[in-house]
Amino acid sequence: MNKTLPLEDQLCFALYSASNAVVRLYRPLLQPFDLTYPQYVVLLALWQQDDISLGELGSKTLFDSGTLTPLVKKLESKGWLKRLASAQDERVKKVVLTVTGKALENEVAAVMPALRCQISLSNERLIQLRALARQVQQDIQQLEQCASR
Repeated sequence: MNKTLPLEDQLCFALYSASNAVVRLYRPLLQPFDLTYPQYVVLLALWQQDDISLGELGSKTLFDSGTLTPLVKKLESKGWLKRLASAQDERVKKVVLTVTGKALENEVAAVMPALRCQISLSNERLIQLRALARQVQQDIQQLEQCASR
């Protein structure tokens, strides 16, 4: 008798494989802009609010500094953003979109509708799925915070 659930019955595998499948759908849509999915996530956060600290950007994207710093450096080398020392504390780096980075939002705007055409779930089911995924993430985050106390 097996002591574990089969792979196809594991929640972790279902979430992992679905996430990978969605990211694979993004690749050809982001490729014309020379963007990876993680770079796109950083830009999405900055298009909502830029001139924020690296720490704030990490909180928004859920990327740790070891992941976020190389992404920001790459986007900076492409001319889409700048890292500047904070006026209040020079140790704190602020992330600011350049004019080119701001303009890129208009060019990339077609990515989401194109992706949506490739997913057969209704809008209602997508909203439910997103809410469930957020709830799982928030529950895990709360558990991690309790464990670190």
